[in-house]
Amino acid sequence: MKSLRAYLTLPICLLILLGSLGVSYYVYKDTGHVVQTPNGDEANPLSFMSAAEYQRAEDYSRIKDALYFAGQGFHWVVLLFVLAAGLSAKMRDRATRIFRSSSLGQVTVYTVLFQIVVTLIEMPLDWYRHVVDVNYGVSNMTAEAWFQDNLISLGVDTVMTIPVIWLAWLFLKKSPRRWWLWMWMVSIPLTAFVIVIQPIVVDPLYNDFRPLQNQELKTKILNLAHQADIPSDDVYEVDMSKKTNALNAYVNGIGPSARIVLWDTTLQKLNDDEIVFIMGHEMGHYVKHHILWGFAGTVAGTFVMVYLIAVTFRRIVRWMGEHWHIEHVHDLSAVPVGLLLISVISFASSPLENYVERYYEHSADSYAVEVTDNPESGIHSFQKLARLSLSDPNPPEIVKFFRYTHPTISERIEYLEEQEKKQ
Repeated sequence: MKSLRAYLTLPICLLILLGSLGVSYYVYKDTGHVVQTPNGDEANPLSFMSAAEYQRAEDYSRIKDALYFAGQGFHWVVLLFVLAAGLSAKMRDRATRIFRSSSLGQVTVYTVLFQIVVTLIEMPLDWYRHVVDVNYGVSNMTAEAWFQDNLISLGVDTVMTIPVIWLAWLFLKKSPRRWWLWMWMVSIPLTAFVIVIQPIVVDPLYNDFRPLQNQELKTKILNLAHQADIPSDDVYEVDMSKKTNALNAYVNGIGPSARIVLWDTTLQKLNDDEIVFIMGHEMGHYVKHHILWGFAGTVAGTFVMVYLIAVTFRRIVRWMGEHWHIEHVHDLSAVPVGLLLISVISFASSPLENYVERYYEHSADSYAVEVTDNPESGIHSFQKLARLSLSDPNPPEIVKFFRYTHPTISERIEYLEEQEKKQ
């Protein structure tokens, strides 16, 4: 007779789904947040949006936010399903049959199969998110382009995941007590490597980059860059208008891999002064070493995460391993357990991470005001950003708590208004 544990997975999945759907419904139906700024104030959405545009932005934001919480719970249920249905054990068996003596080969086969299975199960929800973006005019991507980007993401994620799983498997097998510490130590150079190679290796896989064609604007941006001691002699524009109507610009990379990038949508929708302000903000992250602080935060956060995983992973495997066909803690079929713990811990820690990120973003806004002396252009750029990206200027607190890595649009405009009055 099966023990009670064998029947626990289904009710746990149902509780997760009901909980995530409940939060999603609450977020979707939340009408408690109101426009908090006075009429006529530049931070008031109705000063730069029509009532219909504001309603549309709210509707879009609520749908996307609700889908985020629903998707989070669905992802956890998918991982539990892969375990409980024995799919993970079957993928392990297939990998060991193909590569009987090569641990790296086994990990490669398992990871490829696992990534394909999870991607296929979650694809309908991902597709619906894309449909929402298209229907609201935020995305211009064709179905073919969307599938192409997802295929690239699948390939990149799989290639980057294989060495991580392989190292964790080796450390668990060779050092059962201290595997998490070794894993943390290895994660430090891996994280730094990803930060360095992303601008020059990963990003070009998705989009076409070319030097900025507007020479006058390029000169203005590079003058700011030289003030900020950013080691870059070029500015890149990327063809994003075929995918989205949203605006963006960024400075990423470290040292020789640093890249100053503008989306072509930003070039089309903002004037030069507004673009210069946005670039001043992005360079503020570099000047104030937010990338390095972010790296340090990631290192510290990873230490806490792998320790918590080490404490819980072994207990879960011992408790439910028999019913999930997991033979021991360094069994490949236990991978979804580790990924589930990573996802849950990441979600639980997101409010703290978002709070720190919002502090960085406010600091970068302050730097942009300092170097451009033009807060009015910043106000106009944020207003256009909200209108074109359908960003809710005043989101519900729970959404800001779990999702917002930037201050709200209204908060950012209010700050710039204060700086403008001081001039």
